[in-house]
Amino acid sequence: MANSLMIRKSIITVVMLVCSVLFLLPFVWMLSTSFKIEADVFKFPIQWIPERWNGFNNYQEVWFGDYPFYVYYWNTIKVTVMTTCISVVVSALAAYGFSKVKFPFGKFLFMIVLATYMVPPQAILVPQFILFRKIGLFDSHFGLILLGSFSVLGTFMLRQFFMSIHNDYIEAAKIDGAGHWRIFWSIALPIVKPAIATYGILRFIWTWNDYQNPLIFLRTDSLLTIQIAMQKFTTINGEFYSLIMAAAVSAILPLVIVFIIGQKQVIEGIALGGVKG
Repeated sequence: MANSLMIRKSIITVVMLVCSVLFLLPFVWMLSTSFKIEADVFKFPIQWIPERWNGFNNYQEVWFGDYPFYVYYWNTIKVTVMTTCISVVVSALAAYGFSKVKFPFGKFLFMIVLATYMVPPQAILVPQFILFRKIGLFDSHFGLILLGSFSVLGTFMLRQFFMSIHNDYIEAAKIDGAGHWRIFWSIALPIVKPAIATYGILRFIWTWNDYQNPLIFLRTDSLLTIQIAMQKFTTINGEFYSLIMAAAVSAILPLVIVFIIGQKQVIEGIALGGVKG
């Protein structure tokens, strides 16, 4: 029985390893191509390690060429970091309020908040566009940040974790004289830290990859984010795949770094949800 179980686990491990390699191959090819000269891009068999290196020129053209990625990187980092921080704080406060603060019509208001999630974002683009033009937030980073500062999904997800906190902790803190602000920052927030980190990473990825909002609400080239810059760069350099791959590597690198740094918190958040959800 033990031997058959070990064999089954070994087979599953091998299958997962093969699948992992297959999933990683496109990314390896992308990274390899970004260092090649254009003539070697489609050589067969594939040169996983370039024979003729041209990485410096490729990345120099991407970062300091006609569409300088360092400008768009700074724009995207600014918008993404500020949006993520504000969204995490707002969603956490709303989630705590809906889960641990008793107030009239609390459940009804939460159902209204959830109902807004059923409205497709494309359905409110025109009203948002008109509103932002009227109040002067069109073609500005602050407008983009404001658009992503509240998330129904983030509020719902964090509320489920706050609800898992036993009310005895809250009551004990109240007896000691703590108010809801003190309870939130000193007791509730540390307990759900893995969930906060998980949502923060997801919010960072969603905002970094956002294409629709920058496309609609930005017009000035110097304000563009990396996703719009990628599209313009690809249009101009559509025949040069080595440059396109260098731009793609540059665009996804921060996401890889953020996930590597935060993967422990993501796993803890998933485990916490599985145990207490």
